[in-house]
Amino acid sequence: MTDVRTESATHPAPGVLSRIFRTEQDGAPGDGHEQVVLCHDRTSGLKAIIAIHSTALGPALGGTRFHQYATEEEALEDALRLSRGMSYKNALAGLDLGGGKAVIIGDPRAKTEGGDKSEALLRAYGRFVQSLAGRYVTACDVGTYVQDMDVVARESDYVTGRSPEQGGAGDSSILTAFGVFQGMRASAQARWGQPTLRGKRVGVAGVGKVGHYLVGHLVADGATVVITDVSEAAVNRVRAAHPDVEVVADTQALLGAALDVYAPCALGGALDDETVARLTAAGTSVVCGAANNQLAHPGVEKDLADRGILYAPDYLVNSGGVIQVADEYEATKAHQGYSFERAKTKATRIFDTTLEIFTLATSDGVPPAVAADRLAERRMREISALRSVLLPGARKG
Repeated sequence: MTDVRTESATHPAPGVLSRIFRTEQDGAPGDGHEQVVLCHDRTSGLKAIIAIHSTALGPALGGTRFHQYATEEEALEDALRLSRGMSYKNALAGLDLGGGKAVIIGDPRAKTEGGDKSEALLRAYGRFVQSLAGRYVTACDVGTYVQDMDVVARESDYVTGRSPEQGGAGDSSILTAFGVFQGMRASAQARWGQPTLRGKRVGVAGVGKVGHYLVGHLVADGATVVITDVSEAAVNRVRAAHPDVEVVADTQALLGAALDVYAPCALGGALDDETVARLTAAGTSVVCGAANNQLAHPGVEKDLADRGILYAPDYLVNSGGVIQVADEYEATKAHQGYSFERAKTKATRIFDTTLEIFTLATSDGVPPAVAADRLAERRMREISALRSVLLPGARKG
């Protein structure tokens, strides 16, 4: 999502505490987090932060990121930013779920491999999730996997993204990539008049969890695909599956590779002033990728629009994974089985929502990212207002 507020000597950048408590004057969610929980278990070494941004639409759903942050402050900043993004993502996806996120500070490799991840640590984390009594529902994110969620679920009832063997939906990356592909098809429709990437040159930065599935969709659709990743193993996996894919050394080389579409699929902050300038110079027409929080700072979304680059808002197109885990969560509550086809049908609607956002942006004269924010904020306001209507026997949650 975007944030068009500016900083000055009289209005400096807010501190962490003021950011947690701040809401917009017009009633928009702003930073305004409802709850931030610091979790520390000395025995297992767990250091985690759970940030609940909003429960306006329902329990806060968001993944658990396991990352070696440089400082605790950096970890907190990431949790606040990501949880706010989840509120907007879940709202725009039409889910009755709020936004939250958790980060675990440490090396995500297993202890046996020299990292910090262990059964004890994950189970300790699960007990903290359980202590929130359903206000926060967790799932996988960067550094955590289906098998990790199975361990967390041994201590908590509020875990989704588990393995099929444990009654879960399995790898949410599959539908995340499918959703991004639907957003990219919609972007192609808006830009070139046809919902296909056939004959287009698409650059994918990051071919890990989600990126390698996205490459498969693009190749099947007839696109020419160029990739890069810091992991040689990730690149080799794509090469083995798709020998015709072109590989470049790094993101800088990719940005200059005469792309029609740029797909950032690694960590956030991928779109800054320099990147936008390089995309413009290379003639890139569309940016649509899986990474969260792609805009490095306020104003980048306008710069993209001013330069004629169509930007598909990240939290819109990458919502396929959260649609999947939400379906698993709702099915579990209703004592039903998860249905991949049902979740995929919901994720297919990302195509229509993306086109709706582009149409709204054009009619309002704003960048697509601003139009997406407005639509998500409107839904949060309207649905949360229903709670003011006293209804005996109303559904809870």
